[in-house]
Amino acid sequence: MNKGMTAKGRATRNRIIAAAALLTREKGAADTTLDDVREATATSKSQLFHYFPEGRSDILTAVAEHEAAQVLEAQKPFLDDLSTWESWQEWRQAVLDHYAELGQKCPLGSLTTELGKSSAQARAIVSALFDEWEAALVRGVEAMTSDGEEAVRRRARSILTAVQGGVVMLQTTGRMDYLDAALTDSVSPLRPATADAA
Repeated sequence: MNKGMTAKGRATRNRIIAAAALLTREKGAADTTLDDVREATATSKSQLFHYFPEGRSDILTAVAEHEAAQVLEAQKPFLDDLSTWESWQEWRQAVLDHYAELGQKCPLGSLTTELGKSSAQARAIVSALFDEWEAALVRGVEAMTSDGEEAVRRRARSILTAVQGGVVMLQTTGRMDYLDAALTDSVSPLRPATADAA
């Protein structure tokens, strides 16, 4: 969509997407209308359809892409190298700090509970996000254990599920302790014996 677009056009489109993302976090995808987006961004109907020809479905797909990028970006650079126990602890703390800061208005919750249901395209984006996230965790688990491929993948998925489940609980209750407990317990089997002795 950005191909051939001017810098000003890209900036306008990105501004609309960012505003729509905030709206979907606050109101939910189902309750976010084109009029809401127009009002929040001070854009005309023709301008909105210029950047998003299919209207609401195009905007929600763009928002899903934006939010998926935010989820992974928030974990950088820690997610890129999980080859030591210290790096796992740094990643875990970065995840906890990030969601503590966002509270109940976080991209991950919006993606999985709202945007992922909005269209086949959005579901594909959410699925791709989890695949990329899982792959990074698999590399990290492989670096920490001598387990077989299936056990490594199961551990990576349990860690990913701990984050997702903890974030859903955070959105529902406003409490961080669920995410903290789930993430801590899912990562703890990776702790080397030498770390216990230290």
